Amino acid sequence: MKKSLLTVASGLAVASVLAACSGDDTSNEGSSEGSSGTQEITFWAPFSGADGPNMEQIVNEFNDSQDEVSVDFQIVPQSEYYTTLDLSLSGQQEGADVMIMHGDQIMTYANQNIIKNLDDIVGDQIDRENYHPTAWEGAEVDGSIYGVPLDIHPLMFYYNKDLFEAAGLDPEAPPTNREEFLEAAIATTNADEGQYGFAVPTLWPQQFIFPSIVYQNGGELITDDGEVQYDSPEAVEALEFLHSLIYEHEVSPADIQQDGELTLFLQGNSAMHMNGPWMMNQFEESGMNYGVAPVPQLGTEQQAVFANSHNFVIPETVQDDAKIEAITTFLNYVDENGMAWAESGQAPASKAVYESDEFNEMKQQPEVAKQFEYVQFSPNVENWGPVSDPLFSAVNEVLLNQRDAQEALEQAAQDAQSSLQ
Repeated sequence: MKKSLLTVASGLAVASVLAACSGDDTSNEGSSEGSSGTQEITFWAPFSGADGPNMEQIVNEFNDSQDEVSVDFQIVPQSEYYTTLDLSLSGQQEGADVMIMHGDQIMTYANQNIIKNLDDIVGDQIDRENYHPTAWEGAEVDGSIYGVPLDIHPLMFYYNKDLFEAAGLDPEAPPTNREEFLEAAIATTNADEGQYGFAVPTLWPQQFIFPSIVYQNGGELITDDGEVQYDSPEAVEALEFLHSLIYEHEVSPADIQQDGELTLFLQGNSAMHMNGPWMMNQFEESGMNYGVAPVPQLGTEQQAVFANSHNFVIPETVQDDAKIEAITTFLNYVDENGMAWAESGQAPASKAVYESDEFNEMKQQPEVAKQFEYVQFSPNVENWGPVSDPLFSAVNEVLLNQRDAQEALEQAAQDAQSSLQ
């Protein structure tokens, strides 16, 4: 996930990765059928972590359920995923017939006309009403659909129930707003013993935390007409609040390096933690007594949370009607049979899954779905990763106490505006 916000730069090693990941018959020039008449489609995904086997299970069950379509599922390591997609979509290498794409990447590829507009497919072959309406926002560009949602993955709130109880807090009542969050952070901090209420990361996953507070303050990062708002009062207030947790309230250690906040939480030395739903397996395996809940409203105006999404997209080069029909057959199966994806910790966008009793009896997944109504996706700009780089460099410098929030964010806004222009 750390790499999912950026389109990774091309490298020479990718060609060998692609060669290893490509099947023998992935041409998009016409119908690809096996000797038995089965329509074959190649499916790429970046699920090289613990969630890979969950998607593989869905594919295997689909293949076993019928004889008309066979899906060749190939995992491309997420660190090379978008470079590999770039090579295949530019025609330099053979590629997939259907692939996973993060919502913050879709606009970039759609505007280059290298992924298919799905307006005709969604409606005729895929029922839009089967999915949470917010999920389609992560797959739309200028009112047209370019992806079929798999999930929405917002920032989540995790907390150590044992540390809450030891501090006299109700372990079944996580904070829901800034006041309660500060009270819990202060109550669970004992700096002399190296224990803190909340470890403020200076790097990842600030790409989810800081925007969440900006949106909760009623702000936005970039307007619909392309005006960068990194230095808005709402953004400055959000960054000053995070800074205050370290240097005013002293509920967080200073100078936390990459993954330092996660290490403290896993060690039982930090009571609260914010990260994505993909962390569930690691927390479960650690054996810690943790709780999970929607992110508290740390901002001043409204509930909101930053999110990304996984979507199925089809390259523009896929023109064969039989192959497109086979892809939609597979996607409709995933819509109805995506519980294995929920078991990875994610919340599928399919109503058949997130409205089911089985889903709502899970520990984390219903808490993820509770936030669907107010998630905020990345701004509607191409190349969100590079455009956001100045912002998160500024956030890092401020949280390291190297620059003033207003000054740093003003410079970030100027740099990003120049990048957009």
